[in-house]
Amino acid sequence: MLIPRYYFSDDYKEFYEYFLTQPHTRKTFQKDELLWNRGETITQVHYIISGAALTTLEHEDGFRKICSFHSGGTVFPGCHRSAFKIEQSIITTAITDMETLCFTNEAFLQMLPANRELMLCTLDWYAAYINLLLYESAHQDYNNSFIKLCNLLYLFSQNSPAGKSGRVGLTQENIAEILTVTRVNAARNLGRLRKEKIILPHRGWIEITDQKALEAYCSAETLQP
Repeated sequence: MLIPRYYFSDDYKEFYEYFLTQPHTRKTFQKDELLWNRGETITQVHYIISGAALTTLEHEDGFRKICSFHSGGTVFPGCHRSAFKIEQSIITTAITDMETLCFTNEAFLQMLPANRELMLCTLDWYAAYINLLLYESAHQDYNNSFIKLCNLLYLFSQNSPAGKSGRVGLTQENIAEILTVTRVNAARNLGRLRKEKIILPHRGWIEITDQKALEAYCSAETLQP
């Protein structure tokens, strides 16, 4: 059984050569550059060749929630046949220099019936993304902020490039914006884990030093079966 993940990579890696044969443009983005402009509906689909991006939802009052991270070998933002108003609040920003293959929404839609394996892969990708949203709505929202933090650190330790050897590539600010808590709240809970020698914070990343102790604080729906 799969657990939720915030970091998406390599989902479409096997289709890279196929994507090269389809109508596309090759795009590059510098760190901190937007993949599309604020307030736009989404009309382009990116296969990420290299680099990584961060997707957030921005509220009209200025609040920001981090939704997910995307890196090499995956496609974002996916494609569909409808325009949703919420798309105007979705912001995707390069967090490193990036190179992508860019398709129009229409071109990507045409690939799906032409390539059954791609269509099935896209269904699986959407299912994984919906699973993350349902997890946050049905479980994470009801946990207290300390358990939310432990769940988040556990999930990133299981699925992110920096997750190897107990490395979690999140800053205190990232954590606050994923969990929609204040930085003071995030700092307090991180401090508790540090005092219990479960984590060791570093500049730009967190080292998990006692995985079993971290798992003991996580909620049941978060852990690997």
